[in-house]
Amino acid sequence: MLEPINPETLAPPVGFSHAMIAPAGARIVFLAGQTALNKESVIVGDGIVEQFEQALTNMLTSLKASGGSPTDLARVTIYSVDPVDYRAHAREIGQVWKRHIGKHYPAMALIGVVRLLDDAALVEIEGTAAIS
Repeated sequence: MLEPINPETLAPPVGFSHAMIAPAGARIVFLAGQTALNKESVIVGDGIVEQFEQALTNMLTSLKASGGSPTDLARVTIYSVDPVDYRAHAREIGQVWKRHIGKHYPAMALIGVVRLLDDAALVEIEGTAAIS
């Protein structure tokens, strides 16, 4: 099981952990960045919340196919073309997270980008998992 590390000398984390330690012998899985592409290679969802849910679902599908589960996520990076819009919908995005992952919060980063590979994509999510 992953061990979250949240030093008291840092600001309290909200919705993430400052660090995660993988157990000895864990298998590390690198999950490619996923956007809101459906099986037909079409971006679905008009807004950040809908696209976040599809991108997260896509990443979790790859994780499951690798033999892992959401609680195996050690690190997640989110790329957003509009971090202000992302923050404005943080509560709804948090509800999506809890619905799919629960209260497991890996080490995370949100990075603002000019654009993503697909012009219609608003968000891309990648991760690293440690499966024991």
